[in-house]
Amino acid sequence: MVIKCWGSRGSIPVSGKEYFKYGGDTTCIEISTKSNDIIIIDAGTGIRRLGNALMKDNRTKYHLLFTHAHWDHVMGFPYFKPLYSKDAELLVHKCPFHSEFVNKILTLVMAPPNFPVRYTDLKAKIKYIEACATEFEIGSVRITPIPLSHPNSGSGFKFVEDGKSFVFLTDNELGFIHQGGLPKKNYMEFSAGADLLIHDAEYTPKEYKTSIDWGHSTYTDTLELAFEGGVKKLGLFHINQERTDKQMDKIVGKCKKIISKKRKKLKCVAVRCNTIFKL
Repeated sequence: MVIKCWGSRGSIPVSGKEYFKYGGDTTCIEISTKSNDIIIIDAGTGIRRLGNALMKDNRTKYHLLFTHAHWDHVMGFPYFKPLYSKDAELLVHKCPFHSEFVNKILTLVMAPPNFPVRYTDLKAKIKYIEACATEFEIGSVRITPIPLSHPNSGSGFKFVEDGKSFVFLTDNELGFIHQGGLPKKNYMEFSAGADLLIHDAEYTPKEYKTSIDWGHSTYTDTLELAFEGGVKKLGLFHINQERTDKQMDKIVGKCKKIISKKRKKLKCVAVRCNTIFKL
């Protein structure tokens, strides 16, 4: 299982020399599997570059999962170039939604006056797969969803292949339980022993004091979750739109000092555009 980040920025894409290292694109993750499947998580602005790369490599079939439908996680959808190719096939999994919700959201993203090309004009074959409340499989990967603690709800995911596990929990608030969300203990148990945990870490403890119940976690809470769950590697995600490269580097440095002080073996990084993890 190879995981590549095409966008890790939260809320809105950003640009400028102070954001070069971690990138400005919003959430999009690509998973390449042993069974040669391509799994895409979220359609933030990072999906534009991913689509270009897939077209270049002549890859025409993809699975798409959504964590939730907030704007920064769907705004890149109309710019996913394979949508305009009659040879492309997109299998959209309705997790964590139900009924026609995903269809409607993606249609609205491209509905006038939001976008000049209508959803009905797309050439790719788009198929919607019914939502799964529990485990399901895509080729060689077993996937388990979990409810997020986030406004309007959503879903995190665990991906397991050949005994290796990757847990993705962005837009998940560990310090506040939203409607439909779960206590921190549940996320710890869900992440237990993960080879890689990528988790929301948007705020510093000081920032969080004025952002409680907005749906995002502090890097200290995220770090503690990784400790309690015995995670092997932690990726700090959903980088705040105002966070510069230097500021993010300082946060990673603080995390490493905490890890050293606690004498833990946890590896910690901030997830940046084009980062590749191999499990």
